[in-house]
Amino acid sequence: MFDDKTMVSDALAGVNGELTRFGEMISQTENKELKQCLKQMRNECEMSQEKLYQVAREKSYYVPAAKATQQEVDHVKSVLTGLSMK
Repeated sequence: MFDDKTMVSDALAGVNGELTRFGEMISQTENKELKQCLKQMRNECEMSQEKLYQVAREKSYYVPAAKATQQEVDHVKSVLTGLSMK
């Protein structure tokens, strides 16, 4: 039998994998109706992911990283902006 932490972790891993696959499918889909359906399914999956992370945080199964400083945020923005211009 699995403990709660293992089950939450396993569920999060599954949801994260689903979100990756939705991103791949959405970008490769030509049919507008199918693309919209996949986006709706992805949005519902993201809501499930957030609920699972909330449970994990409340039970201290998951401790988020420290909040980034403004300097770190600015650095990442400058790197990403530089990449998008290339």
